[in-house]
Formats: sequence, structure tokens, C-alpha cells
Amino acid sequence: MAKVKICGLRSLKDVKTADCEMPDFVGFVFAQSSRQIDKKTAAKLKRHLNPMIKTVGVFVNQDIDFIISLYAEKILDLIQLHGDEDSAYIEKLRERCRCKIIKAGHPTSPMPENADYLLFDNKRGGSGQTFDWNLLKDYKGPPYFLAGGLNAENVAQAIRMLSPFCVDVSSGVETDGLKDMKKVEAFVRIVRETR
Repeated sequence: MAKVKICGLRSLKDVKTADCEMPDFVGFVFAQSSRQIDKKTAAKLKRHLNPMIKTVGVFVNQDIDFIISLYAEKILDLIQLHGDEDSAYIEKLRERCRCKIIKAGHPTSPMPENADYLLFDNKRGGSGQTFDWNLLKDYKGPPYFLAGGLNAENVAQAIRMLSPFCVDVSSGVETDGLKDMKKVEAFVRIVRETR
């Protein structure tokens, strides 16, 4: 069964929705974005989140010391890198942090070989657009998160076609830019019913 990640939590209302639906992961975005939050907000959200749900910090070419501070203060359980971070950057992170590292990119982009997971997204990550899933049909590599334009209408098809480790959604469970509890519930239910 594919795991579920709800990305871009920003408020206690979002946390309450997550606590009701119990995705495997939630994402806190620290990169510049409409969903960006700061360290203080992330710490507050983490305190209210069910501890069974793992938190993922989303970064783009950010200072390693900042990322390490979030992990050291137990705000994050995993790190997700969306920029130009290479194998050397990941190695530096790994020297100081024992958590799993996810490297994001498009299926046609070169990816470092030392990430624990890959995340495949549209070339413009966070655009809410799908990409050609056929690019992953013959994939052989580390477990991966599938992102980019997923929603309750297409996620079952994606899982049956590709069998990703995890499906990652943000805008697909929002209404007017805010997390929509009914959409989150529908997405999580469909993922868990899909074989």
C-alpha cells in the first residue's frame, strides 16, 4: 500500500485535519512559497501533531546549519531537498544528521545517488501539474515519492500504474489555497483503498 504525504501545512487547522486522517507524512515548507512557514510556526505545529505522523522539511538550496537546527530541535523527522543540492551537499547533511533525506527532481533530471528516497515532480515543482508518468514505468532505483498534480480523481490510477513508495499532495487537497478537510479525507481514503 502506498504511503501518503500531505505537504504544505501552515496552521493548527491543517494539523487538526492531519490528526483526523493520519497520513504517514506531512510537509513543512521552509523554501520561498505561498506555503512557506518559519521555524517558530513549524515548532508549534509539530507540538500539536500526532507523533505517529512524520514531519518532512522542504528546502531549496538552504543553509545546512538552519536545516540541522530544525532536526536537532525535533521539529523535523525527514529532510526534502528541491534545489540544486548535489551528492556533496547531501553528504555534509548526513555527517550531522541521522534522518532520511529525500531528493526531489523531474524523472529526466540527473539525481544524486546518495539520497534515501527520490521524489519525482513536475519540472516546476509545486505547480500542481502532472508529468508524463510513463517516464517512470521502467524505473529501477531507490523508493520514491510521486508528486505533481495528484488529487482524489487521479491518485488511484497513479498508484496502480507505478506503485510508488508514497504519494505526495498539496494543492490537490486545497480549496482557494487552503487545506480542505473533505479533500484530504477523500485523498487519504482512496490511497488506502487502492491495491
